[in-house]
Amino acid sequence: MSFTGFSANDFAVFHIDGLEERMAAIQERIQPKFKALGEELKPFLEEQTEQPIYIHIARHARRTKNPPNDTWMAFANNARGYKKHPHFQIGLFDDHVFLWLAHIYEMPDKEKVADHFLEQMTEIKRLPQDFMISQDHTKKEAASLHSLDHEGLEAVLERFKNVKRGEFLIGAHLSTDDPILSDGNAFIEKAKDTFIKLAPFYNAALTSIEQ
Repeated sequence: MSFTGFSANDFAVFHIDGLEERMAAIQERIQPKFKALGEELKPFLEEQTEQPIYIHIARHARRTKNPPNDTWMAFANNARGYKKHPHFQIGLFDDHVFLWLAHIYEMPDKEKVADHFLEQMTEIKRLPQDFMISQDHTKKEAASLHSLDHEGLEAVLERFKNVKRGEFLIGAHLSTDDPILSDGNAFIEKAKDTFIKLAPFYNAALTSIEQ
């Protein structure tokens, strides 16, 4: 299938009670769209990063009781998984879509990545000021890059480096009423534009890990 965009019906899955019922809706409504997005974006990301890219769609397999509040797909250069590696994410909460470059707490070398980003804060601040920064991939809360001064961004990166569960995610949010979401081609272009801007930081993170 081709990607046709996200609809109100997709966001409504997060208001379905029950783990099995919500997961069935995610698998039926959202995951086919993730697969279509993967077909569109995989070759693009391989070109941008000069890395093999593998698609991982969240299975939420560890859940036994509480249904997920969000769902996502990840693009990483590792076929076995993405959590231990810098990766791109596209996902949904009930009120927005996120487009992230994600470095989450499972990364074994996140201190090296944090040190590199601490040296590159000027470059990070040159990213679009409506980009968002999250310190916890499980929560909706995020701060705009514009709202963080030098000290604020430094504090975020220091926490990412020094706190065991510290994380650093940067990218874009699109609220459910954004018309881009219902236009498949427009959304794909938005994703590409976002990831083009983030690709140098993805590549830099990989390089810092290898050093």
